[in-house]
Amino acid sequence: MAKYLGAAGLTPIESVWVRMAGAGLILLLVLAVARPRALRIPRDQLGFFAAYAVIAVAGVQALFFLAITRLPVGVTLLIEYTAPVLVVLWVRFVRRVRLSRAAYLGALVAVVGLGVVVEVWQGLRLDALGLGLALLAAACCAGYFLMSDNLRVDPLGLVAWGMIGAAVVLVPVAQPWGIRWAAFGESATVAGYTLPVAGAAACLILVATVVAYVAGVTAVRRLSAAVGATVATLEVISAALLAWVLLDEHLGVAQLAGGAVVLLGALLAQTATAARQAVPVSTDEPVLTGVQGR
Repeated sequence: MAKYLGAAGLTPIESVWVRMAGAGLILLLVLAVARPRALRIPRDQLGFFAAYAVIAVAGVQALFFLAITRLPVGVTLLIEYTAPVLVVLWVRFVRRVRLSRAAYLGALVAVVGLGVVVEVWQGLRLDALGLGLALLAAACCAGYFLMSDNLRVDPLGLVAWGMIGAAVVLVPVAQPWGIRWAAFGESATVAGYTLPVAGAAACLILVATVVAYVAGVTAVRRLSAAVGATVATLEVISAALLAWVLLDEHLGVAQLAGGAVVLLGALLAQTATAARQAVPVSTDEPVLTGVQGR
């Protein structure tokens, strides 16, 4: 859907701003009526909310939207979903928590798979800037996982204020007053498919943001962080297939195989990291709690 906004003349940052502002306003209105207590921000959590808005929302979304202007959607998501590997490294070397061998094996497998995706044996075939942006998106996504660990605030309120905060942070860059708003009354064509721009924007805001985030946090609370993160990796497969059908973005055999390896490694690393909480630690090292999925 973001590519339809781009075809209508919006820049990636403008598309991100429309998505964040639209989703934030909708969530605020819904919560103000149905669950007003969720919108209360504890004074001691103001810094956390600000960091969440900048890193976990604005950083992830803006960098991803910039990356897909230079890389296929499926490849960009594959790279972004190396985030669990970064979480493993952070937990081990920054938090100094012991992890099982499976976590390190998963990280190694994911890195090998990423090498297959970019076909390193033939030199870097993917756009270098796009690859860098996707890796930065992965780093911000890892920040999302880490900041979502052991939430002490209402998750729906956090998402709502995170969206609004991200929109505010991006105002100087996106400059919404310069957006060609007339484009939303037009249609755009991508890979032979034509859609109303307003319809694409509505889908991006309501389905890909509001429904996705609300369903995600609800699912993780009813299942577990490990299971939620496992299911979330299906986003890569579904997005690659949709991009293949709707955007004519074909993936090569090596990229498909490498993508499967990346997902396997990320899943192994994430599951092993989350499962670490059930393993008693006999030393004075801290015990890792579950890492919340995206």
